[in-house]
Amino acid sequence: MNDRAPAPGGLALIEALVNTLDIESGADSLDAPEAQARFALTPQDVPGARVLREALREACLAHAGHGTSTALDALLADAPLRVAVSPSGEAALRPSGPPTLLARVAEAVAAGAADGTWMRLKACEADDCQWAYYDRSPAARSRWCSMAVCGARAKMRTYRARRTAGAD
Repeated sequence: MNDRAPAPGGLALIEALVNTLDIESGADSLDAPEAQARFALTPQDVPGARVLREALREACLAHAGHGTSTALDALLADAPLRVAVSPSGEAALRPSGPPTLLARVAEAVAAGAADGTWMRLKACEADDCQWAYYDRSPAARSRWCSMAVCGARAKMRTYRARRTAGAD
């Protein structure tokens, strides 16, 4: 769906995870061994990854002004992270054990929150899409993953509704 460049830094991981489900077709690539390998998942990890994915989608929709996000906070509370300080004195959150998907997502959220990019990771407002994308617009007001697809569909629906209302 998305014709945009990937999100920066660790947010690319989150964007890719959210986009493993194509809502329009119902195809879930987390069932494929390639996707499981990409996210370092075992088949037993997939149900938890799906819960995490949908909590992230909810947060991305909230960033776009569509609802609120509560599930992600509870999930990230269990992320094993520690503060790491580099030799130059820079501090960052890092996984405190094996780099699980949850720990990597929590690290990416923390880094994105710190540098101001987290709130620009959004989900398309089209109900049949909800694809994650990184909003690079100057005012951070993008509404659709693709103006050519979802934006055009929304504008055509609005146009037809106005025309129908005018004909009555």
